[in-house]
Amino acid sequence: MREIHAEAILYPRPPIAESVSANESMHRMFTGLVETIGRLVASVENPPGRTLRIEVGSELRTGMAIGDSIAINGCCLTVVRIADGGIDFEAGEETLSRTNLGQLTVGQGVNLERSVAVGTRMGGHYVSGHIDALSQVLDIVPDPPWAKYWFSVPAKFAKQVAAKGSVAVDGISLTVVDACDDRFSVALIPHTLSVTTLGVRRIGDSVNLETDILAKYIERQLEERLHWPNDKPAGI
Repeated sequence: MREIHAEAILYPRPPIAESVSANESMHRMFTGLVETIGRLVASVENPPGRTLRIEVGSELRTGMAIGDSIAINGCCLTVVRIADGGIDFEAGEETLSRTNLGQLTVGQGVNLERSVAVGTRMGGHYVSGHIDALSQVLDIVPDPPWAKYWFSVPAKFAKQVAAKGSVAVDGISLTVVDACDDRFSVALIPHTLSVTTLGVRRIGDSVNLETDILAKYIERQLEERLHWPNDKPAGI
């Protein structure tokens, strides 16, 4: 049995890799703890992007304002309109092509999380809301009442995924069990399966992947060190 990380589940709280368009993010941070599942009730073409209306409960709309940042399946978007029962977001062309938001159909559920408020308990890991890549569900191994899921990872990001490290899948903070060159696995507890969209995912489905921000910085530093000049005297 693996070590249980703060598995992104519904967690009541007080009131951008190849970055998804910077104009669609306010550089807020998230935790990967999904607050609720919303439903796509309308998708209106608004070239070069699209307006998405997500149906949410009153508990999430309470205190919400235009300009707030919300992670939708882990992708940070800005609230542009608040209507009865729904919230409107504008997703640009890059966001639609690089995340699974472009594949959403009306009626489909999405994971929602508001940006972290100052003083909020940190229960997951630091999630930026900038999707690195689209991943795919490769395999689902039932282990009732748990399940082990395998996801693909592009070679470019494989070094940023480590066993017992953190990863965000569709905005859900998860702990990696196995890390391979082109895939990784996670073990999902029953609660996560029941209160996030992973419970209805099937083999072949596309999911949004964001690797750990700390892993990104470490990899960047290691890359830079290879190019730093050596100022030591010869022979030392």
